[in-house]
Amino acid sequence: MTGASGFVGGEVCRELRRDGHQVVGFGRRPAPPGLDGVDYRRWDLAGGPLPEAPDVDAVVHCAGTVSDWGPAREFHAVNVDGTAHVLATFPRARFVHVSTASVYDPRRPTVQAAEDEAPTGRYLNAYGESKARAERLVLAAMAQRPAIILRPHAIYGPGDPTLLPRVLSAVRGRWLPAVGDGRQRVSLTSAANLARACVLAATGPVEQGVFNVTDAAPVVLDDALRAVLAARGIAARPVYLPLRAVWPLATAAELLFRLVRSSRPPRLTRYAASHLAVERTLDISAARERLGYSPAPTSFDGAASW
Repeated sequence: MTGASGFVGGEVCRELRRDGHQVVGFGRRPAPPGLDGVDYRRWDLAGGPLPEAPDVDAVVHCAGTVSDWGPAREFHAVNVDGTAHVLATFPRARFVHVSTASVYDPRRPTVQAAEDEAPTGRYLNAYGESKARAERLVLAAMAQRPAIILRPHAIYGPGDPTLLPRVLSAVRGRWLPAVGDGRQRVSLTSAANLARACVLAATGPVEQGVFNVTDAAPVVLDDALRAVLAARGIAARPVYLPLRAVWPLATAAELLFRLVRSSRPPRLTRYAASHLAVERTLDISAARERLGYSPAPTSFDGAASW
């Protein structure tokens, strides 16, 4: 298990342990709490293949750099080179690669997208491009070994370091600025659903394929945002700005931040705008039919403590 010290990786480790599997977890950071029964080891996979690797049946590769801002070389080092190093470290094990729906075309709506619609040839940032390149490495490896690619979208849940904090940080007084009209549908993926998909991919009878992984059904963006705000007890409501007005502002902000070589992202990027303003839904019928994936619906119950 790579990325075992992270949000998703930790959840997958716990799910595997609940199913009675022996788990060896790898991460760059010291062992986090909550990984009881996991043989945790330090490994910066960007530095190269792991010498004297343990003998394992399957690898779930969750480690990666996730952000819509940053130097391309950093994303390449972790997401592309790191994936190559994990493939080389465990050449005979089944390989489960946790990718992202960001490999779909960000410049047009994603409407119940099937797996064969990605990777594409154009991306808005180094994150999407690096994950697409990593997928191509895994796809090439499928000719010689069992390998499965999972594509979640907008992962949330207890310990979420990205999606929920970003939504909450955007609140301004009684308003939550957003892009689009609020009626666009979006597929979300709970960490619990993704963890179950990882276990099915690592231990089930299907040994190859690419699968979208989301909650049971899409939700309306405005409904999701209002549910998050209500769960956190925040007296604010979403307000929507048209994409045609936001896009040039996001483009200008990105240019300015690059000129000053800022390490922190602009408050709004083209990537974020593109994922809010139009439909982003995935077809999960392949995962249901082939992996036996039966996800729970989207829920923010308990979000007050996340």
